[in-house]
This record gives sequence, C-alpha cells and structure tokens, in this order.
Amino acid sequence: MSFFDYSVAPFRRKSNNLNLDPQSKIWPVSWSIGKHQSYSTVYTSLDLACILWTLLLIPMFVTPQFFSVSWKIQAGLWSALSLVGLVAMVRLTQDWMKIKGVSWALGCWVILILVGLLLTDLGIFLAWSGVLANLCSLWLGLNALGYGFTGLVVHSRAMIAIGFVHLGAILVLPYVGVWQFLFTGCVMEFCLILLAELRWDILHSYIKK
Repeated sequence: MSFFDYSVAPFRRKSNNLNLDPQSKIWPVSWSIGKHQSYSTVYTSLDLACILWTLLLIPMFVTPQFFSVSWKIQAGLWSALSLVGLVAMVRLTQDWMKIKGVSWALGCWVILILVGLLLTDLGIFLAWSGVLANLCSLWLGLNALGYGFTGLVVHSRAMIAIGFVHLGAILVLPYVGVWQFLFTGCVMEFCLILLAELRWDILHSYIKK
C-alpha cells in the first residue's frame, strides 16, 4: 500500500459538497453581487485555523518591516497575540485531530510555537544577536518542521511540499536584503491561504477512524 494517496492531486479545488466525516463541522460562505454569485466555498475548522493565523501574522511581520516600534514592545504584543491564536487553533482543530487519531500532530504545533516564542522573547530581552539576526529563519524553520511532521502523520504530499517551501524560503532570505520580514510574512501567509482555500490530500486508510 502506498504511503500517499496518488489517486488525487496534492491540491485541488473545493466543492460545496465536500465528502467529510459526519462529525466534521463546515461553514459555507457565499458572496453575491446582485444576482451574480462571485464567490462560494466551504470552510472546515482547519481552514478557519489557517485563516486566523493569516490575519494574526499580518501585524507581526508588517510592523517590524515598516514601523519603528520597540522590539520589546513588539515581543510583548506578538507573544500575547500568538498565545491567543494558539488557544483558538487548539479549540478549532482538536475535534478533527481526535476524530482522525492524530492529536499528537496538534501537540507538535503547540510545542513548536511555544519554543519559537520563547527563543524570540529571550533573544529580544537578553539581546542575543544570534537569535535577533535570524528571526525570520527561525520561524520559517519551525514552520517547515511543523508542516513536514504533519504531512508525514496524515500522509499528505501537500503538507510536505509546503514544508519544503518554507525551507526554500530560508535559502532565499539572504537575497531579499532589508525585506526579510515582509518576505517571510508573505511566504507564511500564502501557504496558509493555500491550505484554507484548496482541498489537500490525506490518505484516509492510514488515519484512525
């Protein structure tokens, strides 16, 4: 038996009648201009978690790129915002993770985010130059680990591919000069939007029902 489900593409468009488990919650979204339906899709709890982090990441990476705000103030603000996002992410995704029997993948993300916050805050408050000079690489690397691990757990080529995108972004960082924060934010947000807006592959025969 194959490790991945090669019968489907890693990413594909969603349909409004997704074949999901009965326990899964979905939120349909439809926008219309007059009689013309301009946008229609459905979001799962995982999609909402991705959208939430997309919104939270905007100020986290735009502020250090364009505004002269104290690093210590930013550390406090973004740590608090990240903890709010972490709690919301757990609440949104824990039921799906339990249904699939992969709750430890969620635990992995929690640990990675907390480790990232700890290293970032220590680097800022203790003036660790090695951390301060590599904040973007740190977060891209942690995300790469999270996506790669999750991809292996749920047997998803899409997740693993996104992990490699984050690793590739680390290699590009030296070439974007002073725009590293904006570049990093764009990479992370693009991947989150991709996961939220498209359906990605999971090999269900390997997942605990």
